[in-house]
Amino acid sequence: MDVLLPAPAAFHPVVDLGTGAVVAVTAHCEPLGSPTAFPPGDPAREDLRRALLAARAAAELGTSLPLQLSLRAETVAQGRRTLAELHQGLTGTGRRPNEIIICVSGGFAPAQRPVVTTALHDLRKAGYLVGLAGLGVAHAPLDLLVDCLPYLVRLDPDLARRSCGDPRRTALLASLVDLAHRIGTHVQAPGLATEEQVLHVREHGVRLVQGPALAPPEWRPGMGVTVPVAREEPVVRSPSADLGPRVSEFTLPAVTMDLSATADEVLNAFNAERGTSSIVLVDQYQRPRHTVDRTRFLLQLSGAYGHALHAQKPAARLADGPRLVPKTVPAIAALRAAGRDGERVYDDLVVTDEVGRCLGIVRVGDLIRSLSP
Repeated sequence: MDVLLPAPAAFHPVVDLGTGAVVAVTAHCEPLGSPTAFPPGDPAREDLRRALLAARAAAELGTSLPLQLSLRAETVAQGRRTLAELHQGLTGTGRRPNEIIICVSGGFAPAQRPVVTTALHDLRKAGYLVGLAGLGVAHAPLDLLVDCLPYLVRLDPDLARRSCGDPRRTALLASLVDLAHRIGTHVQAPGLATEEQVLHVREHGVRLVQGPALAPPEWRPGMGVTVPVAREEPVVRSPSADLGPRVSEFTLPAVTMDLSATADEVLNAFNAERGTSSIVLVDQYQRPRHTVDRTRFLLQLSGAYGHALHAQKPAARLADGPRLVPKTVPAIAALRAAGRDGERVYDDLVVTDEVGRCLGIVRVGDLIRSLSP
């Protein structure tokens, strides 16, 4: 592993327009000077270097929010040796794969399609949440969305901004959002500069947004964000007339911690980000074992001697069993399942992939608002 030198870091919140909460942090770095560790003219190595620098900078902030990083398609196409170095570097920051969203951006030559697809599958198998960036302008085939099953797609920033006031670009944006919803993935619109742009993409079904309209350049985790108020609730477009939207359409990145986490560590995570409604405790295979509900947890610690009794003991003692739903379940079925537990009706649901790993959470209130007539 090459030595990573300090570099200026920039952080941008990923904001959920449904709740106004910050649900993830995007980090990127611009290295200082010309690094000598990598040969000149090796963009893939430099790209990998920047991603690892960003991950390390985020680790120094101590945030428990999921982390979003970017890599170019040409970088992941370098094969498993590069992916192994990426995994080693990210593991060194103390984060588990399911806490990191790796957004792959840029186009690639048709001949690279097999290696890019294989790399994306390898990242998913390792537990990373995979995203595809630049949707709408990148020179990448649309059916790659079907082959790699991304967790989210990031629209091209210029497309997202210019769709406001441009009917043709609005039509393209709406079709891309509809496609993403039909295959069960999230849509993120970055680079939004005005309130009008934020409201425009929201009206067309985009829920996750970024940009100067929401937070200043000096933003850091724990700081507030500005969320424009919609003129009216957006129309929910159901991808299926029979089953309605799938639960994956409402899944948000989860804040996860190790099973051994203490109550004090969980308390610090809740205090660092007020929008965090629950924390999922996962095992070594990233499978959810417990969920810590924010309200009940804080009530137990605020009672007489609560902090003294529980702070240095495992948070699992104050947790509940996770309410699991597979990512392919219709949202209406998930809502019915939530209603069967009278004491925990509004607890977050934990969404799992095909091997039982945590993919994120779903807030029951989101399901109710979306499915109500």
